[in-house]
Amino acid sequence: MADMQDGVTQRGVCAWIDELIRKSREAKEFAYCPYSNFHVGAAVMTLDGTVFTGICAERNAISTAISNGHRKFKAIAIASDSAEFISPCGGCRQVMREFGVDWDVYLTKPDGSYRKMSVKETLPASFGPDDLEN
Repeated sequence: MADMQDGVTQRGVCAWIDELIRKSREAKEFAYCPYSNFHVGAAVMTLDGTVFTGICAERNAISTAISNGHRKFKAIAIASDSAEFISPCGGCRQVMREFGVDWDVYLTKPDGSYRKMSVKETLPASFGPDDLEN
């Protein structure tokens, strides 16, 4: 059964979240990183439930979704081999922000546990498309 402590959730709480995390881990295995050897994978879910993956990672998954006609997202999961929760880099956070602040980001560990945040929480005081409307 799932266990939640300090904002950390173990797998098994929600099937679609577990599946999204599984796909991010699968994508990580294809990462090309001969120098850093820091493999990162991401899986982004659109509002209609379609999942796109990317390596090195979040912006590539989002770019693949965009090239397939999707612009609205429900969630993204990020995976690496790090013992700590993996967090998006600054460039990926900004790309995620371009598509809204109120969708979910799942920071994961290899054991399948995760920490849920919103895009807004990952990039506070951000600049986005709504700032261009004035």
